[in-house]
Amino acid sequence: MKAFLTTLFIFLAVTCVKAQENYDVSLISKDLLPYASSIVRNEEVTVEVKDLDNTLCHVKQVITVLNKNGDDDVDIAIWHDKSRYIKDIKGMIYNQWGKPTGKFSESDFDDDSNHDGFSLFTDLKIKHYQPRVNDYPYTVSYEYDVKSKQSLDLESWQPIPSDGIAVEKSSYTFICKPDFKIKYKQTNLPVKVTIGTNKLGLQTYNWQISNLKALKHEPYSPVYRSIMPRLEIAPEKFIYRGISGSFTNWKELGQWQYDKLNAGRQQLSPQTVAKVKELTSSITDPKAKARKVYEYMQSKTHYISIQVGIGGYQPFLASDVDAQNYGDCKALVNYTQALLKAINIDSYYCVVEAGPSKVNFQPDFASMDQGNHVILCLPFKNDTTFLECTSQNIPFGFLGDFTDDRIVLACTPQGGKLMHTPKYTAQANLEQRKANFTLSANGNLSGTMVTNFKGTNYEDRDHVIYESKTEQIKDLKKIYPINNLDIESADLKQFKVEQPYTTETLKISATDYGSVSDGKIIFLANPANRVSSPLREVRNRHNDVYINRGYTDEDEITYTLPAGYKVDMRPKKVSIEKPFGKFESSATVNGDKLVYSRKLQIIDGTYSKDTYQDLVDFYQSIADVDNDNVTLVKGN
Repeated sequence: MKAFLTTLFIFLAVTCVKAQENYDVSLISKDLLPYASSIVRNEEVTVEVKDLDNTLCHVKQVITVLNKNGDDDVDIAIWHDKSRYIKDIKGMIYNQWGKPTGKFSESDFDDDSNHDGFSLFTDLKIKHYQPRVNDYPYTVSYEYDVKSKQSLDLESWQPIPSDGIAVEKSSYTFICKPDFKIKYKQTNLPVKVTIGTNKLGLQTYNWQISNLKALKHEPYSPVYRSIMPRLEIAPEKFIYRGISGSFTNWKELGQWQYDKLNAGRQQLSPQTVAKVKELTSSITDPKAKARKVYEYMQSKTHYISIQVGIGGYQPFLASDVDAQNYGDCKALVNYTQALLKAINIDSYYCVVEAGPSKVNFQPDFASMDQGNHVILCLPFKNDTTFLECTSQNIPFGFLGDFTDDRIVLACTPQGGKLMHTPKYTAQANLEQRKANFTLSANGNLSGTMVTNFKGTNYEDRDHVIYESKTEQIKDLKKIYPINNLDIESADLKQFKVEQPYTTETLKISATDYGSVSDGKIIFLANPANRVSSPLREVRNRHNDVYINRGYTDEDEITYTLPAGYKVDMRPKKVSIEKPFGKFESSATVNGDKLVYSRKLQIIDGTYSKDTYQDLVDFYQSIADVDNDNVTLVKGN
């Protein structure tokens, strides 16, 4: 009997080992290694909508980290709140031969409720864990369940979450009752969906991929979500935080936001209504009235993120903001709407994907998770105006590079509609500099430099302008690449006119700006605005060249030369023109004056991947010219 039990134990142990996946790194196909810092050995995402207020998501992932650049790929972060519960977290760590070296569970995770650093109130938390392994390569396997009391936000699938990650196999399964209808959108997925019915009679949708190679990082690539594999799911009917709804298009989704989340939240006290009417009583132009109200809102409130309960989608009451003088983007937009409504000016609550990269709402696929910010639209006839309500300093009607030139969802009484925010052109995004310097016989430089910043460049000095004079000068000395720079005075002003601009006026000096030797003075013609880091070469490029935002730099530097010196050598006149940009520079002499002129214009847009080498050569040529010297010699 004892021998039988021993034999049985050995048999079961061997069977267990055989059943367990083998994560030996040597088993990874060599075809997946180029450009990869980590390999997804296996990923399984299963989402089951059990009922409109009951969704279960199971995630299993196994990732092999090849080098330190892949450590962040096993940084596990799972968000949860009072309606989203995490269950059954467990994981293992394996060495390069696939042998277990450690394990972890929920007790090893940090549970951080202040992860964003700026939320005043939040019930949103993040469970976070990152294995600390220094012996490469290693493998991390983990899985967990998330139970959610809603069916609006459905887990998306991104098999390759970023460049540098290859995939052995990955799958996504969606399970629901036959009467739960969904829409889905596949982007850059090399497989089609398999639709079926499981043993319980539930509808199943399944996507599986394998052997996806890692993408290398390529400068000037298109927006990430447009080039990587991605699956998005949206329901037709749902419940979110106890509020039911349905939609098949943007009009219906915007109507739900307007009717169910925003309606009835703009009441103000009679005193506040009277205050707004008094402020605007002498103004007849509606846009001028709106400006007055907007500036009043800015002076009264400040931005604080709030993420409590349904706060992720629903604005707080306008009366609460009025009393407390703070709110998040939703609350401040709703409050500004209420103030404008008091003087009979209509406005739209607009959801946008904010950030320096321009990400559009997808016209052909309506879903609730495409925006992360809210702005306000004033639909004046022939003069649609957008407002950013979270800044106390931004000019009326100016968006900057945070929400410019992208498709957004406007929630109106007639339902949702897609709108496009203003674009700041390459000509409008202007940095214009004029300087008058005197160069002494010992190579010292002194004079004034005035720079105007327009378009999205208006905010280029925001990090400086609100500091003390001492801190301003410290920061400005870091900005300008002038050796031995001394800033004697700095005057920065912002003009919040129809086309706002910032002006910077500096009085500067720099000892030994010019190198003096053997009767010659040698100095850089371009003191302030140089291309110092040309683009790196990329062979066998895959992606088109995408320039997110255009701009124009104009510099005119006038040097008064020291008496007794004349120009022996100066930068040659250069003119380069490409589809994506133009560059020209020259140095002219008139008596004791040398005028250096430089203009660079970059034109936004999408260009063929073959254009990239031209872009590299373009910037290299500019860098060469920017480092050209002027040589002065003594003479009559």
